[in-house]
Amino acid sequence: MRRRTAAVVVFSAALATAASAAPGESPVGEVHFANSGSPAAQPAFLRGLAQLHNFEYDDAARAFVEAEKADPGFAMAYWGEAMTYNHPIWMEQDRNAALKVLEKLAPTRAARRAKTPTERERAYLDALEILYGDGSKNERDVRYAEAMRALSAKYPEDPDAAAFSALAILGTSHEGRDVPAYMRAAAILEELTCRYPNHPGAAHYLIHSYDDPVHAVLGLRAARSYSKIAPDAAHAQHMTSHIFVAMGMWDDVVTANETAVAAVNRGREKSGSQRVSCGHYPYWLEYGYLQQGRVADARRVLEACRAQAGTAAHSGHCAETDPDDSPSGSLVQMWARYLVDTNDWAGDVARWQLPVGEVPARRVTYEWASGFGAVRRGDLADAGAALSRLSAARRELDAEIAKKESPDRSWSNRAGILEDQLRAMIDARAGRRDAALATLRQAAGAEAALPFEFGPPFVDKPTPELLGELLLEAGRPKEARRAFEASLARAPERTASLEGLEKAARALGDAEAAQRVAARLREIRQRGDAKSGTR
Repeated sequence: MRRRTAAVVVFSAALATAASAAPGESPVGEVHFANSGSPAAQPAFLRGLAQLHNFEYDDAARAFVEAEKADPGFAMAYWGEAMTYNHPIWMEQDRNAALKVLEKLAPTRAARRAKTPTERERAYLDALEILYGDGSKNERDVRYAEAMRALSAKYPEDPDAAAFSALAILGTSHEGRDVPAYMRAAAILEELTCRYPNHPGAAHYLIHSYDDPVHAVLGLRAARSYSKIAPDAAHAQHMTSHIFVAMGMWDDVVTANETAVAAVNRGREKSGSQRVSCGHYPYWLEYGYLQQGRVADARRVLEACRAQAGTAAHSGHCAETDPDDSPSGSLVQMWARYLVDTNDWAGDVARWQLPVGEVPARRVTYEWASGFGAVRRGDLADAGAALSRLSAARRELDAEIAKKESPDRSWSNRAGILEDQLRAMIDARAGRRDAALATLRQAAGAEAALPFEFGPPFVDKPTPELLGELLLEAGRPKEARRAFEASLARAPERTASLEGLEKAARALGDAEAAQRVAARLREIRQRGDAKSGTR
């Protein structure tokens, strides 16, 4: 490897839009990053950096590897590839894979530092060594955030330092959304977006800082701009819908995720890969369709995922909880979502045989939805059996999560709430209404205590919504109204809660409020092909 001296050429992405995209491809965002790589390595490195900010980790890794091949001694190319194994928002990290990347540059930290020619680049590499160094992941995340804060303070004209510093702050919210931390990140990013309006990381991380119902309006400008900043990045197209869901802007949710799915499939068609029909973007798209009353379109998306999942779910046990991790996991989640939001428990979809497998989180969702449907059909024996299976799956999930280095208790909490919901539904149908209401009030309190999870309701049927429906059946519309309002505060413009609110208002004789809600429902469903069902 050639030796670098003080005379090394330093490049800045002056024409960043062109530099971050290969010929014939759409841009993935502007990046401005002075570095010591060779001219031949620049296009791939800049594309990798932009895609790193876009969370297009696979494409970013390929680009950084290309930069490594163009310039084998380019330390920041290895830094970039190693960075693709850390996913702060999702609290995911593959430390071993990242360390293997760094070992390609040199076997030890000191040797890697010696191959990094500038002080600023050494600061980036030093921060990375902390991120993948000693201690627990949570401890490393906190130390890395402090290292990036110091780096950004030392190089205030470096937009990527500021962006990665803000992202590192978000990555310290190990127990769920830490609002003060999110606002500290937002303060950094607000200034950054003013100075660098086309920087993909600035817009992207600002959306993450604001994607809850209280703060979402502050992120609307970033959402409107991000899709234009990186039109070739599928995640950028989807990411805008984090704000739209939090504001109940269903038309925008659908457009964003239709565009994201199309962007993924364009890339897959070029590589000859299978089109995407399951996963994060189709799930959000299905939810948007259901809110619009476009039941046929929602079913089309669901059936496409069913076809893709096939028999793949039978391939052993997976310790992961997120349904985005597999087609079969997505299918179970999308199936439950379809049934809950159409209330079509007597239709053929409710009778589908799904490849549930042995994954506890997947079984929790499946048994909850199966039991919910059994209650709706009046089959309490079936519902009770589903409740027993759900309880067993929840215990397995708790044990599985407890083994992790950084346990994410949110999935355990969700499972407990779903178990309470099903138990309450059984009690209500069996005539034990007071017990059912008490259980649902307790579950609603537990749900309200959860940190807000962006996207479709984390608890598939929001507990206040279910409580409101039961209160309406009990002839207690005043209490029901409060429950539906609580549901809408956490899931704005959710149509099932709006329907309940309208019914409560009519039962209370508040015709004006009922008409106002009914008008909003008509507006949301102006493109709908059917009602969502009677709840």
